[in-house]
Amino acid sequence: MKPLVILIGPPGSGKTSVGARVAERLDVALEDTDARIEANEGRTIAEIFIDSGEPYFRDVERAVVLHAVGAHGGVLALGGGSPMDPEIQAALTDRRVVFLDVGIADAAKRVGFDASRPLLAVNPRARWVALMKERRGTYEALATHRVDTAGRSADEVAAEIVELLIAEGVVPAAVESAVPHPAPGESS
Repeated sequence: MKPLVILIGPPGSGKTSVGARVAERLDVALEDTDARIEANEGRTIAEIFIDSGEPYFRDVERAVVLHAVGAHGGVLALGGGSPMDPEIQAALTDRRVVFLDVGIADAAKRVGFDASRPLLAVNPRARWVALMKERRGTYEALATHRVDTAGRSADEVAAEIVELLIAEGVVPAAVESAVPHPAPGESS
């Protein structure tokens, strides 16, 4: 089994919120790998980074993502750093991967650059820019589609992704007609 769609992108791009709305529209499950890691570990990502370090987190993340890519049949939202792992990159080959692109202004509004994001803990704006500079090429190389989330609600972005899936014949067009669409600019 493979996911209908895999969402990748930086912190604040909307992977979790957009993923939930896509899953709802398609009546499938959402697997958020960060949430799965927290549930499996019984602690937050920030706590894992603090208590066990980033290398430990990345090992756990790799195992969770590789399992989900092979076993989950719905919508899969990956943590922002997971696509940087070569084993995960290989697993994403020949999968439908959507890069949720966002600029720093929208990302800052969405995540607030708080302590729950350990890689953004010190000078969060500069760190976010550095992360994007480091990761953008990988996100773009892995993606079969790029969706700009800037200034858009999660519902608007989800509608675009569902339309992509319909256009590719992944899901029937009848799915989309059964779900109300947000008005342009409507918040989620």
